[in-house]
Amino acid sequence: MALTGVLESFTLSLTTFFAMIGPIDVAAMFAALSAGLTERERRRAAVRGVLIASGILLAFALVGEWVLNIMGISLAALRTAGGVLLLLIGIELVSARASGATTTTLEEDQEAEQREDISVFPLATPLIAGPGAIGAVILLMAHAEGNFLEQSAVVVSLILVMAMTLLSLLLASQLQDRLGVTGMHMISRVFGVLLCALAVQFLFDGIAQSGLLSGTLN
Repeated sequence: MALTGVLESFTLSLTTFFAMIGPIDVAAMFAALSAGLTERERRRAAVRGVLIASGILLAFALVGEWVLNIMGISLAALRTAGGVLLLLIGIELVSARASGATTTTLEEDQEAEQREDISVFPLATPLIAGPGAIGAVILLMAHAEGNFLEQSAVVVSLILVMAMTLLSLLLASQLQDRLGVTGMHMISRVFGVLLCALAVQFLFDGIAQSGLLSGTLN
């Protein structure tokens, strides 16, 4: 039973992080932003961006729950709010529309074009470690609260998706040429559907845990 729970947590986290971070979508954006860089500069920006984003997300994985406790936010509220956020992003992925939750906004794109170093902004944040990814890592770690193995599975899945993201960035030009816009949108839509289902489940869990249906609040 313990192993089953760990595998479920790993699969759930892997799917969520892949959908939230979107290694292929990030690679497409990176290819456009790094068009004027040399191959060596591209590699350096990709590695630095992924390392910084990984540090940000791992920090929230470790202290996110502590921050919630300080702010007086219950796990039920986090699950409900996280479910709403994930649902909106899942709908965004299915409809292939961009927003500031998983991608950069128009204003951020314009600022990025004027910067020589794109590894911190907009690559590390908000392209990789954006609001959606940060919310997801806190939610998943809180969901596995009290179970060290399941929380470890969340961290391992995050590291694995970050490794996929780095590989996608290093192969950004080739991926863009092979998949094209239609191929990238197709992958996003598949994971968007899974993310919507996961979001609804988090909503159900949050509402049930809150005690609203039974008339008592936790």
